[in-house]
Amino acid sequence: MSEQPLGQPLDQPLDQPLDNGFDELFRQPRAEVGRETMVMDQAAPAGAPAAGGPLSRLEARNVSAWFGTHKVLERVSLDMEPGTVTALIGPSGCGKSTFLRILNRMHEMIKSAELGGQVLLDGDDIYDRRERPTDVRKRIGMVFQKPNPFPAMSIYDNVASGLKLAGIKVSNKDQVVEASLRRAGLWNEVYRRLRTPGGSLSGGQQQRLCIARSLAVSPKVLLMDEPCSALDPTSTRRVEDTIAELQSQVTIVIVTHNMQQAQRVSQKCAFFLATDKTPGHIVESGPTQQLFEDPRDARTADYVNGRFG
Repeated sequence: MSEQPLGQPLDQPLDQPLDNGFDELFRQPRAEVGRETMVMDQAAPAGAPAAGGPLSRLEARNVSAWFGTHKVLERVSLDMEPGTVTALIGPSGCGKSTFLRILNRMHEMIKSAELGGQVLLDGDDIYDRRERPTDVRKRIGMVFQKPNPFPAMSIYDNVASGLKLAGIKVSNKDQVVEASLRRAGLWNEVYRRLRTPGGSLSGGQQQRLCIARSLAVSPKVLLMDEPCSALDPTSTRRVEDTIAELQSQVTIVIVTHNMQQAQRVSQKCAFFLATDKTPGHIVESGPTQQLFEDPRDARTADYVNGRFG
């Protein structure tokens, strides 16, 4: 690293609300919930939040969810194993994205939202009353469906904004930014233009920039909500390559409607389904290869083979 700073002061002050979904991760919830009781090529540099150590396990136990009186999830239990990519598949409207938001306490940001059950990170309930939602979201990061960098901010400041929003101070911000961009597979493409706006990047580069921003706070788990749905095939492949490289460093849960993608990137898969009469639930889950090649339930076979969806 050069002794000269890589970035300039943040282009936009972060003590004011920003028109960007990422800053919602570190806001306090708008409503309390509780029916029946919610980031790699190199090791973290000196001064960065630690990225090493044992990988984390995320468990959902009998999770149910409502929006007002409408029940959208019914007793979902799923073990998301350390260092594994778990794919959530199923038709639109079956509760996959709702479940993903429950896993880092974003569900409760919706005023009418309620939930039941438990979500455990390494055995600790993230919905325990002593847990602050913003602290949970530092440990369980989120990458959204549409790339959402701060368009006027530089590439450098986009990555550093993750630290700022999370209230994390580091001794060497340059090293954190470089390490995060390397882990997201973007450093070699942008290191000569770190001061250019994040909005100037291609769609695939913007999504990897968002991944780098999430990785800057060294989460234990990274959630990805259809991260490639708005990308072309080449950009999709690069994001998938990044997921494969991150797998050994962070536990990943991804929502995807692309069956080929689920087979390429995941080791475990869970098939969600909802009907007019039943809320979203898991029909079956297990190793990805088994789910696609020898599913136990006929509905799973029909879905993964494109007979409905």
